[in-house]
Amino acid sequence: MVSTTKQKKSLGNWFLSRSRTVKQLITLCVDFIAAMAALWLAFSLRHGELYLPPTTQLWIFLLAPCIVILVFIRIGLYRTIIRYLDVVALWIIVKATALYTLLFTVIILFTHTPHVPRTVYLINALILLVFATASRFIARWWLSGNKSFDNTTGSHLPPIIIYGAGNSGSQIATALKLSRQLNPIAFIDDSSNLHHQQINGLNVYPFRQLNHLINEFGARDLLLAMPSVSRDRRSEIIRLLEPYPIHVQTLPRLSDIAEGKLTISDIQEIDIADLLGREQVAPLQDLLLANITDKTVMVTGAGGSIGAELCRQIIKLQPKTLILYELNEFCLYAIEKELHLLAANIPITPILGNVLDQTRVESACRRFKINTIYHTAAYKHVPMVEKNTTEGIRNNIFGTLRCAQAAIACGVETFVLISTDKAVRPTNTMGASKRFAELVLQGLAANTAAETTTRFTMVRFGNVLGSSGSVVPLFRDQIAKGGPVTVTDPRIIRYFMTIPEAAELVIQAGAMGSRGDVFVLDMGEPVRIIDLAKRMIHLSGLVEKNDIHPAGDIEIVYSGLRPGEKLYEELLIGDKVSDTEHQKIMRAEEKVIPWPELSDILQQLEQANNAGECQQVRDILMTHVDGFLPQCAVEDWLNPS
Repeated sequence: MVSTTKQKKSLGNWFLSRSRTVKQLITLCVDFIAAMAALWLAFSLRHGELYLPPTTQLWIFLLAPCIVILVFIRIGLYRTIIRYLDVVALWIIVKATALYTLLFTVIILFTHTPHVPRTVYLINALILLVFATASRFIARWWLSGNKSFDNTTGSHLPPIIIYGAGNSGSQIATALKLSRQLNPIAFIDDSSNLHHQQINGLNVYPFRQLNHLINEFGARDLLLAMPSVSRDRRSEIIRLLEPYPIHVQTLPRLSDIAEGKLTISDIQEIDIADLLGREQVAPLQDLLLANITDKTVMVTGAGGSIGAELCRQIIKLQPKTLILYELNEFCLYAIEKELHLLAANIPITPILGNVLDQTRVESACRRFKINTIYHTAAYKHVPMVEKNTTEGIRNNIFGTLRCAQAAIACGVETFVLISTDKAVRPTNTMGASKRFAELVLQGLAANTAAETTTRFTMVRFGNVLGSSGSVVPLFRDQIAKGGPVTVTDPRIIRYFMTIPEAAELVIQAGAMGSRGDVFVLDMGEPVRIIDLAKRMIHLSGLVEKNDIHPAGDIEIVYSGLRPGEKLYEELLIGDKVSDTEHQKIMRAEEKVIPWPELSDILQQLEQANNAGECQQVRDILMTHVDGFLPQCAVEDWLNPS
């Protein structure tokens, strides 16, 4: 028995190691023999005895396999990888067999070949269909189990449960079996019609039997294979899974899966956006296209989290040219390389430069005749800006001013500033600097003395999932290292949205602005950070270490609010807000400082900032930024005083 198993394994390994051409030739030879055998069996069954064809009929026994091979090649059967054969391949074989039967019948009838009963054609077709199908699916079964032929196949691999017994679940189960990395043991599905059925050799169970499966098989991993369901439903399923000691992973959403077979590389950690259950609203196409399609667009800070996602969405909207303006060389290289893969036909120009260099920004605007600027370049890390006050002010306020003045000088049509909810009644320098940047654009837009056609628009929103400063990648990294997970305060709450949704809404809001409009995005319901941390721990298949579970896996520790950090964020300074044509975008009406007055304030601010007078800088901001109440003493690591 052992010897036979080794021989099978050796033969299987030999076949798998052959080139694609050799495998196709072997399959072709099998089909050639099968076609001859099918025709001979058809005659034998029709006559009720072993049939010995006369000399006048021998040529049709060579004709049949030749037609079969030509038809199978034309239909594309030899391009199918046997190990990944599915039900679709069966339909292809049926069509190929039908076409072969039609051609064979026509040729025999036109040549008036004697002694060929008409029933032979149908019997021949059925036998060939059985041979072609059986040979392929037997080979698929044999090759799928090639790495282990005994009855303990997969028993030493970590067991995994697949939630979702549809096409995606079936495909990924096959891929897992072939990969020999995980051992799929069962399906769970919501459809009662599938319960107690078998798919790919795995039983399908209802959700209520999950605990039984975990205990019986020792499963510690579950794969959510339902890419086509709504985000609300995914979020609901994830909440149901939270109490169970199981690590939940998922497949990408259907829109993220390219054509072709699913593989184990498609498996990823649970999307935190699914935890929030936030459904993305369909965009208004006219707003998406207005400032981008057939226009030259520049993104400052193109290598950052928001800037890069804006570039990805802009390139899909077919701009005439996309200009990437970025200070960090590596980030600029990375996003340029990625965008060329997304749209090789659209000109993309990377420009290394500082937003404070107005001459360079103007040069780019004039040379490329920029129509639209999305200004995302800013320092956004609250504690870092708090410790580097002067540089944060210089980049966030005067960088915005220089870019805006360059846009006016060059007649840029639209200038969109990416702002933040931290600009509302700020408690830190970063938030105050972003609100002052808004005031700069509002002042320029309201400056009747300047003849400018540039539309200035500001878009304000909260935290985005997966950005460089987000807690989500931090928590994931801490969990992977065994903890502890650090939360600043158990009361802290934040608004979240995904980077793609934020970028899409920014583009649409930018198209609605007239002169100096401030738009705020609907961020949905706030999330307690402590709840987010606990859910991520549970969905990693781990137990929080606390007084109730002293032997748990991951501990949550409280580090205290960081310099300038608020317990909660807001999106509106006042109460004046109006709806827009987009249900997720609102227009805020807020105080504007007239440009002549603001110009003097900017001059004072720049002088104090250049001199390193941090306290004076803060005093100016506290005077002119509504609600600015700093939480900590002014600080600058390089303050010359």
